[in-house]
Amino acid sequence: MLTKIPNLLTIFRIIVVPVLVVLFYIGGAAAIWTAVVLFALAGISDYFDGYFARSLQQTSAFGRFLDPIADKLIVIVSLFLVVGFGHLQGFWMLAAIVIIAREIMVSGLREFLGPYNVVVDVTLLAKWKTTIQMVFTGFLIAGEYGPALVPYAIEIGHYGIVFAAVITVITGWDYFKTGYKTVQKLDT
Repeated sequence: MLTKIPNLLTIFRIIVVPVLVVLFYIGGAAAIWTAVVLFALAGISDYFDGYFARSLQQTSAFGRFLDPIADKLIVIVSLFLVVGFGHLQGFWMLAAIVIIAREIMVSGLREFLGPYNVVVDVTLLAKWKTTIQMVFTGFLIAGEYGPALVPYAIEIGHYGIVFAAVITVITGWDYFKTGYKTVQKLDT
């Protein structure tokens, strides 16, 4: 059973995505706090997914395929929700747009490089990027209910997501340098 833990954690993160959508549509403090807790559990499960896969030496094609998809799904859908439901407005939305655009572009890059057997390894900074995105998106999910538990929660979410966007650009640039080198080799 232990060998299935990484795959189950990945599947859990994917299942959380539609539940978050439903909770946002239900609205109210109880639904939003439930969404925050589920989102936090999904973020924690991402860490343990990788930990168990490595420590149990259970990396699999399934995990390599689905884990990045699960990460991108939960972050992108959550950012759409916080923007769509007004938890992130105005200038602050630019950070969400940058994060979403980078995630889509890196996915496209990985797909393009796949047939050429070019693997773009996940860097330590990219792992931190995901963690930072998850933490500050959690503040944004809490929205107007956040300050009841954490003073300045909205401001923490706003500035934190901008910080996450900056790191997102840096890690995206690293991936694109690798992709560009590959494209140059193909064109020669």
